[in-house]
Amino acid sequence: RERVRAMFYHAYEHYLESAFPYDELRPLTCDGQDTWGSFSLTLIDALDTLLILGNVSEFQRVVNVLQEGVDFNIDVNASVFETNIRVVGGLLSAHLLSKKAGVEVEVGWPCSGPLLRMAEEAARKLLPAFQTPTGMPYGTVNLLHGVNPGETPVTCTAGIGTFIVEFATLSHLTGDPVFEDVARKALKALWKNRSDIGLVGNHIDVITAKWVAQDAGIGAGVDSYFEYLVKGAILLQDKELMSMFLEYNKAIKNYTKFDDWYLWVQMYKGTVSMPVFQSLEAYWPGLQSLIGDVDNAMRTFLNYYTVWKQFGGLPEFYNIPQGYTVDKREGYPLRPELIESAMYLYRATRDPTLLELGRDAVESIEKISKVDCGFATIKDLRDHRLDNRMESFFLAETVKYLYLLFDPDNFIHNDGSVFDVVITPYGECVLNAGGYVFNTEAHPIDPAALHCCRKRKEEQWEVEDLMREFYSLKKNKKFTLKRVSDHGEGESAKDPEGASSEKGGEKRNSKENSHSLLSCPSQSFNSKLAVLGQVFLDNT
Repeated sequence: RERVRAMFYHAYEHYLESAFPYDELRPLTCDGQDTWGSFSLTLIDALDTLLILGNVSEFQRVVNVLQEGVDFNIDVNASVFETNIRVVGGLLSAHLLSKKAGVEVEVGWPCSGPLLRMAEEAARKLLPAFQTPTGMPYGTVNLLHGVNPGETPVTCTAGIGTFIVEFATLSHLTGDPVFEDVARKALKALWKNRSDIGLVGNHIDVITAKWVAQDAGIGAGVDSYFEYLVKGAILLQDKELMSMFLEYNKAIKNYTKFDDWYLWVQMYKGTVSMPVFQSLEAYWPGLQSLIGDVDNAMRTFLNYYTVWKQFGGLPEFYNIPQGYTVDKREGYPLRPELIESAMYLYRATRDPTLLELGRDAVESIEKISKVDCGFATIKDLRDHRLDNRMESFFLAETVKYLYLLFDPDNFIHNDGSVFDVVITPYGECVLNAGGYVFNTEAHPIDPAALHCCRKRKEEQWEVEDLMREFYSLKKNKKFTLKRVSDHGEGESAKDPEGASSEKGGEKRNSKENSHSLLSCPSQSFNSKLAVLGQVFLDNT
């Protein structure tokens, strides 16, 4: 754990010294470059890692730097996918963790705050990409002018299906449903266009919905679509998303799985098109562990670990029958996926083999990739040549998952035994109880936060209907309110003094009969009920 901490600071301090405010550090020449926009990307990506390592003072300093220095009104062509997972995801996570990091949060947090406003501004810049006949987004957008007139309509599957975690979180926190709506529409468009045997290809035309690349697998170009069906289902408690994933999972097992490896097949016929393992696929055992399929996950993980041991890293492509790298795909850019799976599987099994992978990773990265100015991408695992790049995901994901693997007591692993209660304008709210959902850039989202900001219309209708219940029963000083909860017990509450019935009776609403009482899907209230921020205690 302490070696991982030292790795983080070696990379982070050299980024600040030599590369900031550019997106990324170039570790061989000790300077910086813009890669995905011009957002000081490594700083945004590393922000929540600072807190996970316990560095609250630097977290607070960086929050101030980002507020002053990052501008999204720039004439830059940005990847919709990368901007979402790195910038929107990083800002949302930091926003939700900022109180824990000792930042003085504004009144109304977590439903408002400067980092949330920045995340929303960045996400709004991406919305023009979703204005297509199918609802599937373009891959690139100009942050100032929207989609360029000559923009290619071909987007990879992951670039369409990797928005629900960040966009649903934004919608729940800001009260604006547009983000979740476009993310869901894109997910469903992919589902609708799957093949008869239940597989999706690699790239699709977002105007015509015709598949351009018809290779089906779990790796590059597809990976995080499957990941977000599972994580979206968990975050939103959404059975439909989970059932979509489980259908895909059946098809993936039927057509692409051989001896605990996963190959690439033709999406319509199921015939093998590429018998290769890609390093990006190494997230899959971690995803299997999230749905409880731990035995299969471990078997596949151990296959992937043999490749790591062969090379001291995972080559981008590995030819399974030949047992060797693929030409021009011999590099390892310090990717996190195998370590990510080890972290999840260690939580599930406590198998010491997983700690051995973590130790091997630390030793490989230190031995092969460490240079005076940080850690460099490995250009070729056969001869250990290096490339002049340190991707921002090294600090966002690789180091974070390594640290969490070796830090069982980290607050991220909280089992719900400790939590914070926050009073928001919409009532009482439980935060930091654990169950964090990592986006695909390893930015943790607190699922409880999605229940803190009840601005959405259906919830307003429920509250209005509940207020009517109060007002109509005003004459009886005591009454029983049957609360919809997991426990199914009614709670008694007393009509508050001075409650005016004028507001309640006037407005009629089409939803009136469908929501008679407020349901509390997040936390059950034991002895009190909060309505629009006003708390009613029983027998008071």
